[in-house]
Amino acid sequence: MNGDSVECWLTDMDGVLVREHEALPGAAELLEQWRRKDLPYLVLTNNSIFTARDLSARLRHSGLVVPENRIWTSALATSTFLANQISPESNAQGSCYVVGEAGLTTALHEAGFIMTETNPDYVVVGETRNYSFEAITKAVRLINDGARFIVTNPDATGPSSEGVLPATGAIASLITKATGRDPYVVGKPNPMMFRSALNHLGAHSMQTAMIGDRMDTDIVAGMEAGMHTILVLSGLSSRADIADFPFRPNRIIDGVFELLDEPLIGDADVDVRGSA
Repeated sequence: MNGDSVECWLTDMDGVLVREHEALPGAAELLEQWRRKDLPYLVLTNNSIFTARDLSARLRHSGLVVPENRIWTSALATSTFLANQISPESNAQGSCYVVGEAGLTTALHEAGFIMTETNPDYVVVGETRNYSFEAITKAVRLINDGARFIVTNPDATGPSSEGVLPATGAIASLITKATGRDPYVVGKPNPMMFRSALNHLGAHSMQTAMIGDRMDTDIVAGMEAGMHTILVLSGLSSRADIADFPFRPNRIIDGVFELLDEPLIGDADVDVRGSA
């Protein structure tokens, strides 16, 4: 498959379209190219803190126009997955105890779930900057009492201006250690997230390309979902890193500016490898 035969696009956000809230070379132009050609696409992120509306506004501040219906988060993927787990014959609303932020609670509410601390069907753990001992203790006890354990994404750390922060995967490991229960993890690298995105678009994997900057999440999940995979070197991966993995992307590019029909002026001078 080459760029001309791709009918649908999925792309990671950080390291592909933006870096530290600054749009990367070619990102705005690529989004406009997809809009002009009326190509379906989604911007994916494992971050479950923000709603799609919040992320659309944040991207707009970076100079990128991405409508909220073109954003797919691990929170949306999780709510879609759980909604499909509820038997339609039961006529019952599912219930959740959530450790997370508005992006996750909003997605679950919109999928019809009730938030409760009393005998929930699920304990759902997502990203938050306000993990509390009380909330984690409540999650442990509810899981021990029979609630099913769901995690939005496996990322153990997240970035901040001061350095790395413990993230969803780290908190999930704490709960697993306390309960002896492993969670079901919806976000990347589980291809479930990509399949839910494809279903949301009504697209087929054989005509879809995935653009990402991480071999261990974006590329492996895209490959397992049956998509054409494109690794960009504008984020976390370098060419040297690729040798550490037993699989390969279909294409390797320096940045998304290489996917433009009309090259950016001076794009040959753009250095995107410094953060790799």
